[in-house]
Amino acid sequence: MPRVLSISTEVPPHTVEQNETEAIVKEMFRESFTDIDRLMKIFGNGQIQRRNFVVPKEWFAEDHSFEEKNDLYIKEAVHLGTEAVRTCLAPNEFLNEAIDYNDIDAIIYVSSSGLATPTIDARIINQLPFSPHIKRIPLWGLGCAGGAAGVSRAYEYCRAYPDAKVLVLCVELCSITFQRNDIRKSNLVGTSLFADGVACALVVGDNVETENNQALPAIPHILGTQSTLMKDSEDVMGWDVKNEGLHVIFSRDIPSIIKEWLRPNVDMFLEQQGLTKEDIAHFVAHPGGKKVLEAYETAMNYSKQMTEIPRTVLENHGNMSAPTVLYVLKETMLQRPESGSQGIMTALGPGFCSEILHLKWEAVR
Repeated sequence: MPRVLSISTEVPPHTVEQNETEAIVKEMFRESFTDIDRLMKIFGNGQIQRRNFVVPKEWFAEDHSFEEKNDLYIKEAVHLGTEAVRTCLAPNEFLNEAIDYNDIDAIIYVSSSGLATPTIDARIINQLPFSPHIKRIPLWGLGCAGGAAGVSRAYEYCRAYPDAKVLVLCVELCSITFQRNDIRKSNLVGTSLFADGVACALVVGDNVETENNQALPAIPHILGTQSTLMKDSEDVMGWDVKNEGLHVIFSRDIPSIIKEWLRPNVDMFLEQQGLTKEDIAHFVAHPGGKKVLEAYETAMNYSKQMTEIPRTVLENHGNMSAPTVLYVLKETMLQRPESGSQGIMTALGPGFCSEILHLKWEAVR
């Protein structure tokens, strides 16, 4: 079955501790909320210690037009995305030898935090020696579900073309969507959670020889996927596009939706895959926030040990939207799971939707 051979992550240059962000936001919104001190507790209670941004903290003190923000998105997405691709295909923790750019059949570009036509993947392809016949598959608007969805679509591509090598590149620069004049509480919540991040995964088909190039003793093979859309739920999560740019839609009901809606989804998927919850050793979940992780634990009856890696990624990087689940998958792979062990990869996003993948670690063949 198709498998994930390599993953890279790029950390944006400006690291800001959560208490620094809290101080900046408190000063900025002090006059807009009479209960600002109470609202600021979301920063300390979210289990995020630090986040990484493409802009310094001083950038947030001034107004920026939609045009300026989007130009910055394009510039930084091309730069960081190019570096992520280079690292993913070069010798690294997962690869003994570099992968030739000409051997890449398709690139799936996943993002929701900026706009570009031609899309960012075309601009990155111009920076690197890819084949001019590489397939471009941009995915926009999937938000936090995008990383898992991108890997699912790469799996399907490799099922159709078992000789294929496919890159899944996720770039989200959430910081530059910040709206300093938006005084809704959902904007404050988003400001306490979201960060910038970039990740790239290499998914290969059945016929691709990896024996000499696979640096880890076992890697995750993808045995199946499931996409689910909750009808009439557009107001749960997403963007309102206005003259000033992208304004976050972030429902307070997300944790309760996870508790009530996710478990039946997962149970259905596990049954289709011939699995039980006890068969799952690795929970590769997008950590949307502290309450989302707690909702996962309640819905799945998991201990904190099962969510340890997602929790650590959240603490050190915040919610980076689409790339976040690939950060979790990378850290899981680096723990060298035993051959034969199984996991699920899952993420939720605008729609409202979920993406679930069945992973099984298998040894070099």
